[in-house]
Amino acid sequence: MVLRRLSNRGTIPDMASLSSHLRTYLEHLEIEKGRSPLTIRNYDFYLRRFIDWGKDPDTDAVNQDLIHEYRLFLNRAEGRAGASMRKSTQNYHLIALRSFLKFLNKRDIQTLSAEKIDLAKQGSRDVSYLDASDLPRLLEAPEKTDAQPIVKARDKAILELFFSTGMRVSELATLKISQINLDRDEFTVRGKGDKNRIVFLSQQARHALKQYLGLRKDEAPYLFVRHDRAKSGVKEIGSLTPRSIERLVHHYSVVAGIPKHVSPHTLRHSFATDLLMNGADLRSVQTMLGHSSITTTQIYTHITNQQLKDVHKAFHGKTRDDEEVEK
Repeated sequence: MVLRRLSNRGTIPDMASLSSHLRTYLEHLEIEKGRSPLTIRNYDFYLRRFIDWGKDPDTDAVNQDLIHEYRLFLNRAEGRAGASMRKSTQNYHLIALRSFLKFLNKRDIQTLSAEKIDLAKQGSRDVSYLDASDLPRLLEAPEKTDAQPIVKARDKAILELFFSTGMRVSELATLKISQINLDRDEFTVRGKGDKNRIVFLSQQARHALKQYLGLRKDEAPYLFVRHDRAKSGVKEIGSLTPRSIERLVHHYSVVAGIPKHVSPHTLRHSFATDLLMNGADLRSVQTMLGHSSITTTQIYTHITNQQLKDVHKAFHGKTRDDEEVEK
């Protein structure tokens, strides 16, 4: 990723201003932290918003009063369609700012301590997943269309792979055939923060991939490609983009007659929910999802709470006389 160059303030840059350190910080994210181009672009956007709002303050001018005023600005800012900015979006701005200040703190540059910025409190996240009746209909939906056989096989493999592995759409879109060994039921994917993790294939996903790859006659390196757009040259076939995969998943949810909006992340949630409801522990699910913190995985505690209710009902108060209840 080519980072934007900062313009000079006059002939000599003011090295005490926040903007004078921004480029070095973004390069730090790219080189030392291994952040993705998208993450760097987002942090660049969030930090420039703060710098522009604060009229490019000097690093030692960043204090709790300034942060308080900025939080008011974010809380009162209008988002899409005139609505207030969501708390999660406000927190993205604050997380980027905390990270930037922490970077400056470590370099002994005088500024506010990053730990003094608290995030806005958020309500619990709504986890949308497919129930036991909707999931089979979605997974079988490609077979009920009049698409080309290879497109049916591709789309069936995509849906099965999502549910089998809990992969993010960005991870699935970049998979290459060389990563998949159908003689084994596992392979490695590279996720957020450039971290590798092992994912596992169910029998259904393995079979769907085998069927799809058996129909492939091209030399394209990517696992999932645009067969319906292919031209005469087999090497011209490009991979499916994350956006096209999102549209594909939504299309099959409509074909399956599922009323709720279904996305690749819905299948990721369904993967985690299925594991927990069948007895998996939260730490194992954290590892399989590639979450760096157990806090992120705890959005699924509503599932474990249901299990706890069943345990309570099955085992609590068994030593008491049933007649006491009747009294």
